Amino acid sequence: MSRWDLTPKRARRMLLAIVIGSVGLSNTSCRRSTLGGMISDREFWSLSEALSEPAGTFSVSENLVSNEPRFAENARWLRPAGGVYIGVGPEQNFSYIARLRPAMAFIIDIRRENRNLHLLYKALFELSADRADFVSRLFSRPRPAALRSNASVEEIFKRLEDVAPSLEEYGRNSTLVRARLLTAHAIPLSQSDLDSIDRAFKSFYADGPEIQFWGARTVYGVRPSYRQLMTAADLTGESRSFLASEEAFSFVKDLESRNMIVPVVGDFGGPGAVRRVGDYVRQHRAVVQAFYGSNVGVYLSNEQTRAFCRSLASLPAAPDAWFIESDGVRSLTAKLKACVPRAA
Repeated sequence: MSRWDLTPKRARRMLLAIVIGSVGLSNTSCRRSTLGGMISDREFWSLSEALSEPAGTFSVSENLVSNEPRFAENARWLRPAGGVYIGVGPEQNFSYIARLRPAMAFIIDIRRENRNLHLLYKALFELSADRADFVSRLFSRPRPAALRSNASVEEIFKRLEDVAPSLEEYGRNSTLVRARLLTAHAIPLSQSDLDSIDRAFKSFYADGPEIQFWGARTVYGVRPSYRQLMTAADLTGESRSFLASEEAFSFVKDLESRNMIVPVVGDFGGPGAVRRVGDYVRQHRAVVQAFYGSNVGVYLSNEQTRAFCRSLASLPAAPDAWFIESDGVRSLTAKLKACVPRAA
């Protein structure tokens, strides 16, 4: 008999050791996330308030629309990953969310106005049956006759070209948005917040699909319109926005309807919001799969950059988590390695 022959007793002992070891690994690294399929309206608002910091300002623009046409190429490299998504800014988050398919998302921005803009979007997503309905409501234009749900995003915006903005549509949808937020979701918005939402909605009504990041300011630089962003293609010629397909739109709409996209007021260079989001994710045994930081880094001082890097390092991130910037995508691990010299 060789030394590898096992008696029944020895075999049982080895099997028991393997089972115990497997259970230990399961408990430490394979725990099931406790993020629910949805959260209540009360929890949604309490969570947004609890995670937030005092608001700051951003003087460059109102930032109602992004100015990053490269997002389509960025999105091409991403794959559905589940977990949690964290981002910043306005509508480009929806395109990354549609691509990554997270279980939950947090949008952190220093401006309270951005939090309010995302509440406007939340209401419009929930009120809209499909992409054509959503775009018509966003720009207060009656939906063109016979515009099908499966129309291409290019066709949707092309058909809207010949439709004039309607003050009646604006008033009707503004009333529906308020009712959705104040009554259906019972969000206790202040008059200042409601005024902020009205200003954003009125800008989309007044400027239409040509609205862009810089507003009316004369700036010689990249000025993509909302329409151009939503129809932007990657280097293979494929559109990647959340309005590029009914499937992408429906995924974001579903998350919004389940209160699983939570807007937060917070400073990337501050001490609280990013870490508190990480604590919430950790408490629910989930992991961050993607962090979209745009070009926020250029607005941070050295001290704020060190604080941001420390906050990123504190997140319960997946080993293959992405860090998405305005002009590229890399692993979060690579981003943290680049952080080290400034964070030391």
